Order: sequence, then C-alpha cells, then structure tokens
Amino acid sequence: MENELISTKKIEDLIDNHDIKGIRQLFELVPTIDISEACDDIEDTKKLVFIFKVVKSEYTADFFTELSPETKEKLIHVMSDAELATILDKQFTDDLVDDLEDLPANLVTRVLKNVSKERRATINRLLNYKDDSAGSIMTTEFLVLISTLTADEAISQIRKVGKAKETIYTLFIIDNKRNLVGTLDLDDLIFAKGDTPLTEIMNRDFVTVNVNTDQEEVANLIKRYDLNAIAVLNNEQRLVGLITVDDIVDVIEQEANEDVQSLSHVAPLDDSYLDTSVFQMAKKCVPWIVILLVLGTFSSMVLSIFQDKLAIVPVLAAFIPVLMDTGGNAGGQTIALMIRGLATKEFEPKDFWKILGKEVLSALLISACVAVFAFIWFTFEQYAGIVSLGDLSAVEGDNAIFNFTNVNIWHGNCWTLEFAEVALKVSFIVAGTLFLTTFISKIVAVMLPIGVAAIKKDPAVVAQPLLTTIVDVVSLLTYFGIASLAFSSWLL
Repeated sequence: MENELISTKKIEDLIDNHDIKGIRQLFELVPTIDISEACDDIEDTKKLVFIFKVVKSEYTADFFTELSPETKEKLIHVMSDAELATILDKQFTDDLVDDLEDLPANLVTRVLKNVSKERRATINRLLNYKDDSAGSIMTTEFLVLISTLTADEAISQIRKVGKAKETIYTLFIIDNKRNLVGTLDLDDLIFAKGDTPLTEIMNRDFVTVNVNTDQEEVANLIKRYDLNAIAVLNNEQRLVGLITVDDIVDVIEQEANEDVQSLSHVAPLDDSYLDTSVFQMAKKCVPWIVILLVLGTFSSMVLSIFQDKLAIVPVLAAFIPVLMDTGGNAGGQTIALMIRGLATKEFEPKDFWKILGKEVLSALLISACVAVFAFIWFTFEQYAGIVSLGDLSAVEGDNAIFNFTNVNIWHGNCWTLEFAEVALKVSFIVAGTLFLTTFISKIVAVMLPIGVAAIKKDPAVVAQPLLTTIVDVVSLLTYFGIASLAFSSWLL
C-alpha cells in the first residue's frame, strides 16, 4: 500500500515553500526508500539539492543510496565538492561501490576525488573483485572485537563505534593477527555476565566465505544457516569484510530475474525494465531470436527429407505440431525442476545418477500414460471426422483399393475395414512417437542442465534452447521412422 504521507507533489510543495521543518519531519516519519522513490520523479535537480542542505546528515546517506542511478548522476553533476563529500562520507562503502558501477567514467573520477585517500584505496580494492563475487558486494564497515575483551568491555566498544557500522547484530571476534576466531550474536552478549570473557560465549563453529566465492553461493549459505551476516576472508584467511542479509536480498532478486530472463531466451538485463533503453532491449533479445531461428532449421531439414512421404500419407502432417509441443512440454517440466534444484542447491551434479534413475522410472510411467491416452483420443478424432485421413487413392496408383476423401465415421451402417486399418495405424504411430519422444525429452532434460552446471556454465541460459532443438528433431525422426515401418508398402 502506498504511503499516504508522501507524494512527489507534496515534496515539491514543501521545497517550493521552503518548509524546512516539514521536510525534516517527513524524513522522521516516512521510510527513506519511499521518499527516494517519490523524489526520482522530480525533474528540477536544484530542488533535490535543497533537501540535502536542510535534512540532517544521518538521513542523507540512505536517501542518496536509494535514489535511482539517473537521479544520482544528475545530482553529482550539480553538487559542489563540499556537498558531495558530506554525503559520501556518511555512505557505506559497499553502497558507494554499487553507485560507481552505474556512473560514467568522468563522474567516477569526481566521486573518488571527494573521498579520503584511505577510503579510495578500499573502493578501488572492492572494484577490482570479480563481478558477482563475495568481495564485490561485501562491506568493510563492520565491527570487530578482540578476543581478550570481556562482555562489559565489548558492550562499551559497541556504544563508542557501533552506530557507524553497517550491523552490530552479528559480532566478529578476531585475534591480534586479525584471524577470525569466533562470532557472537548481540543478544548473547547483552545477557552475559559483565566479566565473562568473549572466548567463553562466542560461537567457534561459524561459516565463512572467500572473497572470490560466487554471490549466489553466499546467498545459499546465509539462507541455509539462517544468518544475519557472514564473514568474508581473503586468501590469507584474514577477515576483510562481511555481507549482510539485506545485501543478499538484492542478490536473490537479481539472480531470480536473471533466471527468468534466461528461461525466456532474453540475455539478463543490466538495469530495470523501465531504465533499459530500446536499443539495449533489442541488443539483449535479437541474439537469442537469431540463435533459436538457426536451431529451428534443423527441424526444417528433417521435414524436407520426409516431404515425399507426407505427400503420400498427408494425414501424418496433422499430428506434427502435437508431437513437437508435447515433447517440449514434457521436457520443460523436468528442466524447470532441474534448474531450480541446481539454483537452490537442492542437489548438485554429483547426484546425477540418483536423479537419472528416478527420472527414468517417472518418465516411463508418464510416457505410457500419454501414449495410451493419445491412442484413444486420436483414434476417436479420426473416426469422428475431426481429423480427415485425406485422399489416399494415389498410394498404390491404379491399384488403389480405397479412397478416403471426405470419409466419415459411418459407411452405410458400419466402418470400412480399410478405414479402420489406416486410422488405427495412424493412432499407433502417433502414440508410439509420443511415448518415445516424451521419454527421451525428460531424460535429455535431466542431462542437459546438470551437464552444463558441471562445466560451470549457467544451465538456465543454455539448456532450454538446446532441449527444444533436440526434442523437435528426435520427435520428427521417430515419427517418420515408425510411419515408414507401419506403411512400408507405401512409403518405402
């Protein structure tokens, strides 16, 4: 539900009237994210600068962080160095790094010029970490406690410096060499006796990640162990940062968006849909459309090989869309389960044989059910005249023994023997093809994503289009292969 205390017009009215008290009160009553979203629609950047001049500094850093990249860019253009430095000084380093990744080079230079030398070195170090790694999303503003402290001494230190840190709910205990030796929840510290050494109440069985660990793996660890924050270690096993659960929420959303876009054959967007230009949208979509077009030609090649057989028994063509769609749908069900399972770490490539065994049995049962239903249904369609067998008088030239043009379910008061024979053959061909296609599709849908994951590639991007191509080609080859055997005297 929208916050009734805020709107873009209300904020502009407060600014136009120079209502400093009203603006400050707004920041005290309304979440910063709601104010930032409303301010993104203010076109006059000078009005936004006015907000930064009158609002208390404890709010401005969060306010700036939550603004859209476009609004931030406009503000950096018009702000003085002093105004910009005031905001940057209060902003957490990991948020500042995220902002720099969205800014043009000239503005990045200006931002770095307005931060301290020490902080600039930290920012450059974070920017050098691989994209989507733990190092690229970690914060360096965190509270550490020396293991020799008592509970009272630790609480006293938290009071002194804790407000400037990103989180104090999970505390990290280090030795004099900055090696992580334990973690401690704030509530455990508060309820401990004042003279209790931290070494007696800290948790020695803790989870950490390396700076190069993929952010998706970090998200899975935080979710699995229900953590508020996780420590990040460098290659020398020293504590260099932490990742909080609010950062991971952003990661989960980003990964989910990428998976959905990949499954839809769209290269993941770098920005939100509304912030993506028409050119960028086309750039992301066109390559996949072209790739799928090229892959689709394999199906066309199979059809061209068997086109003479379609001319002899034209009714076979009527069932081709059903065969390809059913195989694709069956494989799509399995591949969705595989991709989700791999993404959530429900299973890993090493579980391949266990998964394959389960899917083989499942695929056999599903394929049998589909084939039986298909045989009954397509036989009914032909006998009811829903699907016409067409003109088969040319099958054996002048020696043709029947003509099924406009044939109906009744011929006199009974079905003709010839009609029944061909109708049942067609139903058998379609049902047999569906059995094999459904089975093969489901097995391939297991092998593809797990195989792609085993070589450290994204299965959501690669597996689906490959599955579609394989299923289409297999269904057509199987279909015409069975048909050639069933109508061998006509098709061979």
